[in-house]
Amino acid sequence: MTHFSFDVVGFDLDGTLLDTAQDLGNALNHALALAGRAPVPLAQVRRFIGGGATQMLRNALVASGGVDEAAFPELQAGLLASYAANIAVHSRLFPGGEAMLDALAARGVKLAIATNKPERLAVRLFDELGLLDRFACVIGGDTLGPGRAKPAPDMLHEMMARCGGTRGAFVGDTTFDIGAARAAGLPVVACRFGYWDVPPDDLGADAAIDHFDDLIPALEAIGRG
Repeated sequence: MTHFSFDVVGFDLDGTLLDTAQDLGNALNHALALAGRAPVPLAQVRRFIGGGATQMLRNALVASGGVDEAAFPELQAGLLASYAANIAVHSRLFPGGEAMLDALAARGVKLAIATNKPERLAVRLFDELGLLDRFACVIGGDTLGPGRAKPAPDMLHEMMARCGGTRGAFVGDTTFDIGAARAAGLPVVACRFGYWDVPPDDLGADAAIDHFDDLIPALEAIGRG
């Protein structure tokens, strides 16, 4: 097998590696019900995802009448409790994900997760899906403390340090992901099938893909460049 340019490839979780929209949407609607708000149709949940559960809840509350800061902590706790109890009911790898992870591992690449989801929930989700052992590390939005989640570069610097790699790349779907990768000095691939907040081809990534079958060729092209 020819030499591969990257020894570490990191992934965002929601909307990048895993399609989690239905489980997140159900938890979000549980919290909205606690606030006396109308539910978000599951087909529209993706537009609120990105930046972690707190940001998702804020986005939905703003869209449905505004945020009551005094009530927010209780709503956030309700969302997280509901999500934790039903975290892997519908969530799955996006098409081609398993074969893509296998192919990267066969090339000697260390795989990592950097997600704004709380670390304990990310670990629980991958464990319930039987995927946890595939990753050298799972870094959540709370792993490094306040103010250090994406789009800050800290999580991606930590990812590289934990993996002991010399050349890494990142894969994501939102401005949070591309911003973090750019700030960390890592090349980045955007997923057109994700929960993007800006059209993927306008995110400023080094490449954009429609399916995980396209990821390794995209990384190879970036490496040659």
